[in-house]
Amino acid sequence: MVTITIPKKEYQELLEKKLRYEYLRQIMSENIFASPPTRNIKEIIGAFKATRKYNQKFTKSLERGLGRSSYFKT
Repeated sequence: MVTITIPKKEYQELLEKKLRYEYLRQIMSENIFASPPTRNIKEIIGAFKATRKYNQKFTKSLERGLGRSSYFKT
């Protein structure tokens, strides 16, 4: 076994890059191109509002954007 010594800062950078890579690999293993489970805009907006994490300006913008999308046209 060979021992290699590197500066702590470099070790932390390598560790951070590894963790980012693992996170991206985990996300990419899921089907990121799957269709949303619903086409109901009001249901989607309601779910966003229920989290209480998004302000009214954002949810209005999201609603306009979803309304413009051909996927959500019924």
